[in-house]
Amino acid sequence: MKLRLILLCLCSLSAYMYLAAQITDPKATEVWEPEPRAVTAGIGTAAPSDAIVLFDGTNLDNWMKLDSATAKWQVTNGAMTVVKGTGDIQTKRNFGSVQLHLEWRTPAIVESEGQGRGNSGVFLQGIYEVQVLDSYQNRTYSNGQAASIYKQHIPLVNACRPPGEWQTYDIIFMEPEFNVDGIKVRSGSLTVIQNGVLVQNNIEIKGTTPYIGLPKNPAHGKGPLKLQDHGNAVSYRNIWVREL
Repeated sequence: MKLRLILLCLCSLSAYMYLAAQITDPKATEVWEPEPRAVTAGIGTAAPSDAIVLFDGTNLDNWMKLDSATAKWQVTNGAMTVVKGTGDIQTKRNFGSVQLHLEWRTPAIVESEGQGRGNSGVFLQGIYEVQVLDSYQNRTYSNGQAASIYKQHIPLVNACRPPGEWQTYDIIFMEPEFNVDGIKVRSGSLTVIQNGVLVQNNIEIKGTTPYIGLPKNPAHGKGPLKLQDHGNAVSYRNIWVREL
């Protein structure tokens, strides 16, 4: 049986090599269809032409509280800022796999240390958290610092700028898949670039990102983008997504 498999493999390889040797015209390996659609790239961190702009600095029309009530965060000078105690906010629209861009800033005046310093979070599908934290010269547990996939993956490096400076996240999120019985058949993944530096490289999402306990994998479909009110006056601006 093993000999037959080896012979079949050798025959297939020989046939491939024979066919490859017959191709002498470069045009024979040109592929013209389908043609990728044209997208106009934004200048700098501006949204490209096919993006969905979720916050342009003017209002919170695309956002709401988790109970669907009006979002109560403050909008000033082109940014939205957490108002302590008003709660997390999330997009009115649900998303699957996305390319996400957003910019964030922790308070210039250092309030505390560790997890009490500029704490917030970006939740993909309202479930999977990329941590937001002032991790500039601020030691905390490594899987809870800025750009960690909370309690799951430590960032490759600490690329944080000093408190009070704007920072960027560019996130590629591929959603997990579940079968009709609610069993996960493919894990999700995340790539995160912070301030132009790769900090999470196509890592596997193990499940939910709880504060206490291990990841779980409840079946779900598309979900909102959520921003966390952790009691610190963290600001956000220039938020847009491209559906993948």
